[in-house]
Amino acid sequence: METKKIVFDENRDIRLDLFLHKYFPDKSRSHIQKLIGDGSVLVNNIARKNNYKLKFQDEIVINIKKPVNSGIVPEDIPLDILYEDRDVIVVNKPQGMIVHPASSIQNGTLVNALLAHCTDLSGINGITRPGIVHRIDKGTSGILVVAKNDFAHNKLAEQLKNHSMTREYIALVEGVLKQDSGTIDEPIARHPRDKIKMAVVQGGKRAVTNYKIIERFKNNTLVKCILETGRTHQIRVHMAYIGHPLVGDPVYGYKKQKFNLNGQLLHAEKLGFIHPSTEKYIEFETDLPLYFKKIIDIMKNNK
Repeated sequence: METKKIVFDENRDIRLDLFLHKYFPDKSRSHIQKLIGDGSVLVNNIARKNNYKLKFQDEIVINIKKPVNSGIVPEDIPLDILYEDRDVIVVNKPQGMIVHPASSIQNGTLVNALLAHCTDLSGINGITRPGIVHRIDKGTSGILVVAKNDFAHNKLAEQLKNHSMTREYIALVEGVLKQDSGTIDEPIARHPRDKIKMAVVQGGKRAVTNYKIIERFKNNTLVKCILETGRTHQIRVHMAYIGHPLVGDPVYGYKKQKFNLNGQLLHAEKLGFIHPSTEKYIEFETDLPLYFKKIIDIMKNNK
């Protein structure tokens, strides 16, 4: 798709990337800079750099290529949709569902289900992750928001970056925590010896998890975890780091598990954000899955 823009006097001396970002607010500045770097933007038929200062009556031609067919097959998989409008879809993901396809997994993902539900998903994260702004693990259930256009995606990604999005989880952990509340502020990076795992590593990215005790049992604790940051496996790594791994966690938990589970007992219970278009705060909350409630009932009976 080719688009032409003529520079008028009021835009004289503005940087090329800033000018384009002004006229294409649905695209991030980094996306605009990538288009310029790829040669998809020409000024008077010449490829220029991001910092090129525009001149009166410069002719800018932007060639945005149509997305390549990803080969991802839309699948009629039932979705638990909590909310949907022209900008976002808020979904309650079940435990066991992967969010998007990868090299070894092409079917049964949330993306496969979304593509069967609608075709207007943002393209910022590429053809294998349309609409995906953030993820939750396969073994974790709960709420996540999907962007239906690039404008919404950028607005949501900005909230994730500045930690203004509300994200609260319920977790059942091993052992009995003594403190009623606490904060784990420890950096997370790839495990130095096991590349499948993440770990608390000095020099890693800052990760902050706040937690509050909901209920103590004989050998376990039900905890609310409130994320300030969103690192890979953050709650799982942080709770294991303080000696209280999640029940059922196949990677960071105890080798010998008490229950036959398909993943860790971790549920993304609450999600809140500023709506990209209305600019009003909206919040969503879901109940714990039935299998999670049954384990809690067992804990209560064994107190």
